[in-house]
Amino acid sequence: MESFESERAPLPRNMIENSMFEEEPDVVDLAKESPSYPIDSDDVVYEPRSSRLLVRGLGENDLDEDEEDYESSARLLGMSFMNRSSSQRSAASSYTRQQHSGSCPKPSAKTMVVGVLILVVVASLFMVIYFVPGCTFTRKGCPKTNSTMDSIYPISTSGELFPWTELRLPPSVHPVHYNISLYPNLTSMTFQGSVSILVEVLYETKNIVLHSSDMNITKATFENKEVHVLEYKPWQQIAIKFPEDLKKGPYVLNINYVANLSDSYDGFYNSSYVDTNGTKRVLAATQFEPLAARKAFPCFDEPAFKSTFTIKMTRERKYISLSNMPKVNTTDLKNGLQEDEFEESVKMSTYLVAFIVAEFISVSNNVSKTKVSVYAVPDKKDQIQYSLDTACKLLKFYNMFFENDYPLSKLDLVAIPDFLAGAMENWGLITFRETTLLVGSNSSSIDKQLVTSVIAHELAHQWFGNLVTMRWWNDLWLNEGFATYMQYMSIETVFADLDIDTEFLNVRFKALGKDALNSSHPVSTVVSTPEQVEEMFDSVSYEKGASILLMLNATLKDGEFQKGVIEYLQKYNLSNTESEDLWNSLSQVSGQNLNVSEMMNTWTVHKGFPLVTVKRKDTQVTLTQEHFLLNAENCTDNSLWHIPLTYVNDSCSLLSSCKQVFHLKDKTATLTLPGHVKWLKFNFRSEGFYIVDYDEQGWRDLIDALKGNVSVLSSKDRAALINNIFALSRSDKVSFRQVLNLMDYIKNETETAPLTEALLQLGQIYRLLDKRSELTLASRMMSYINDHFGSLMANQSWDLETSVSKMTLRSALLEMACSLDINDCRTQAKNLFDQCLAPNKTCQIPSDLMRTVFKVAAQTDEGWRKLLDMYKHSINDPEKRKTLEALASTQDVRKIIWILQKSLDGSEIQTQEFPLVINTVCKNFAGYLYAWDFVKENWDKITQKFPVGSFAIQSIIMSATSQFSTKTHLIEAQNFFSSLGTKGSQMRIVQEAIETIKLNMRWMDNNLNAPELVVV
Repeated sequence: MESFESERAPLPRNMIENSMFEEEPDVVDLAKESPSYPIDSDDVVYEPRSSRLLVRGLGENDLDEDEEDYESSARLLGMSFMNRSSSQRSAASSYTRQQHSGSCPKPSAKTMVVGVLILVVVASLFMVIYFVPGCTFTRKGCPKTNSTMDSIYPISTSGELFPWTELRLPPSVHPVHYNISLYPNLTSMTFQGSVSILVEVLYETKNIVLHSSDMNITKATFENKEVHVLEYKPWQQIAIKFPEDLKKGPYVLNINYVANLSDSYDGFYNSSYVDTNGTKRVLAATQFEPLAARKAFPCFDEPAFKSTFTIKMTRERKYISLSNMPKVNTTDLKNGLQEDEFEESVKMSTYLVAFIVAEFISVSNNVSKTKVSVYAVPDKKDQIQYSLDTACKLLKFYNMFFENDYPLSKLDLVAIPDFLAGAMENWGLITFRETTLLVGSNSSSIDKQLVTSVIAHELAHQWFGNLVTMRWWNDLWLNEGFATYMQYMSIETVFADLDIDTEFLNVRFKALGKDALNSSHPVSTVVSTPEQVEEMFDSVSYEKGASILLMLNATLKDGEFQKGVIEYLQKYNLSNTESEDLWNSLSQVSGQNLNVSEMMNTWTVHKGFPLVTVKRKDTQVTLTQEHFLLNAENCTDNSLWHIPLTYVNDSCSLLSSCKQVFHLKDKTATLTLPGHVKWLKFNFRSEGFYIVDYDEQGWRDLIDALKGNVSVLSSKDRAALINNIFALSRSDKVSFRQVLNLMDYIKNETETAPLTEALLQLGQIYRLLDKRSELTLASRMMSYINDHFGSLMANQSWDLETSVSKMTLRSALLEMACSLDINDCRTQAKNLFDQCLAPNKTCQIPSDLMRTVFKVAAQTDEGWRKLLDMYKHSINDPEKRKTLEALASTQDVRKIIWILQKSLDGSEIQTQEFPLVINTVCKNFAGYLYAWDFVKENWDKITQKFPVGSFAIQSIIMSATSQFSTKTHLIEAQNFFSSLGTKGSQMRIVQEAIETIKLNMRWMDNNLNAPELVVV
């Protein structure tokens, strides 16, 4: 699945794809878990709107630490206990220590002993009366306590004991085949369903436990005998208990049910759009990954429970229905309805099942034995040809690369008007956002790059994820990391003109930034709760997973990686795997003396990545590795990685043949050079997932070399030096002066990768200064950017461009120039907007400049109104999304509040765009505090729309908090997230947000008064 939002660049990045527990009295509710990631905060009451007091010129509010500590303790210990103890304290406080007067006689020893005994007796009686339940002194006495069974097993909705005590299903029963019949009523937004499950009992058991959520079961039979179904809602499980053990063998379970079509973005959900005639159209679609198939039909909803499926769909005549497999029959029913029946599926996991009922049109083509079709709403039929051609080319590539043809006879790609993820790899029925599948006549090559990337990712999943599936969500990276890596590899081969290499480099930098936090996690990590499963869909699973595969491929000899992948797919065809299975397959084909499993386990089991420090003395190079963390305080991690270190030197630095390899396995090692060299550059083309620091002389040699000739290193290596030195500065490994020393060369830079990386890093610092109201320093940073990039900005064309690399660069340069009003950029953008939107329309705004031009236009009332009208009537999705970003960039508070409200309620802006709106609003000073308050005050509504832990929630939280850098905002964020309980306080992204604020604070503390920043 492809997640959609991004923070590193204007274009969305690929990462595709997305209770609580009520406490039962007198039993142990196993669903009630303490937060997995406790928040570092004092737990005080959250007061909304306080952040808006922190505007320019107003100070921070100091909090009474004693009161904070007290209230925090009250929350931790429980208010009933605190009430009791506080009353005792009040009683005690009325007594004060008396001073002895000289007239009082000293009591005898006997009197003292008697007094103490009396006090002990009285105190004991008081404690008995106070702590023993009152029912002890009644005739009936106290009710009997629950039995051991009662205290272990949870209570079902009927009040009976539920016979299972774990979130994971028992292994005793496996599904073999599902027969599913569904009738979605698109008027009442409900659906009726029935499922017949052929199960195999593998071990004798008295229970069958499976998943079901948000449905009303009307009847259930087992072997044609009606049975009673128990439900435990917190775990979304149902169970059937039997008086005797079921013997090994096959059985049939039938369940009839009714449910509402979901109004969120998972399960079997309803969607709508307005066509060009102003008519509202409705449809029903599915999104089951990771845990939502159970919302459409009762099932064994875990990846390892693979099965085959036969699906029947009842619909009105005006609609079509689609599912994973080709349709084999349509039957006329009463009341003008029709029933479509689809072929029996291949063996697959429940999260890959899909069906759609809608009014769509399609175009098709054949690739080998597979019919490839692209579906969209009728109004957009002219935007689907590019996707069809692209899908056919990529399918041919994957068939050849994997030496294992796509196994189904059809492959549908469907653009859904209201869809949260970027796309979803359902086998044979891939669903997309319209933005990630449709390409209009005015779309640029950058727009095509995005669409091509998403298609390539989802098609790769047909092998990695569908054909071979991870056993459990802890190894999600086997699906997502591989699909991400293959998308870049395939595009580089099939669509070389799309310059995907630069995009992949940015993706690796993004993964390094995420993984440098304490709040990160290993690629393969323990996962149990639904929220933890949702959180696995992040940069580590996707982008770090892809990055370590690139490193491995670059380490193996030519062709070995492909051979290992083919071996892996053939061996585990239609099965489930773990990381070790992939490493073993690659080890078997490796001709080197390299234990792939031993090396790669260090990259999947350890959190984070290494920093390699290089110190050179003549021909002796000392190499040291350590866990790189942006905040390494109190860190005792002694993890070691097996690092395939690569390096080049001044004698040969640009070609792959120049690359030397040294395997660093220990904490420290020494490398002996064959002769004298002027400089060394480690991590060739940034193919390894680590960063490098050099001693003072090492940095000086590299900087001098670049000042002399920027071409001594490849553009990727230059971009990596910039990325690494900013990270090292943020972690206090190097001074900001050293950063500026390297940046001196940038005036001679012309390539996209290093220039865009430098702009990104400097832009982040500028926004931090601006939001801290450090106006003088922000102004100096703006002057620094103008001094180093101004001439390049001034030389950019505003005309149509075809090169992806040139478009990427000018988009970044002009967006920065217009945001800071450098070189009269805003005037040029405003003129272009007025000319191209005039009634006679004498020009066309280049697609890659639309966001920049529209953002400038949105700062006036007239321009904002024009853009809103364009947004409402446009059917070109890339243009529409850029228009929305412009609308959200307004500095007008009233418009900001309006767009926040409309994007959340979905009335005029689709709710799927709410994370994008939050991200855009938070980039500007005028809106970021309003956005933060809006998130806090509407958290319940937000989590109703987007699952807790999902990528959308991760994006919302980081967008709203990532630019805070004050103690007041830190405390406010800690208090708010602590107040959420099961609605979010335990999320890993909360820890990331808190850690990011602290890092921002530390950077400010260390650099605000630093001479190098003052004189920038």
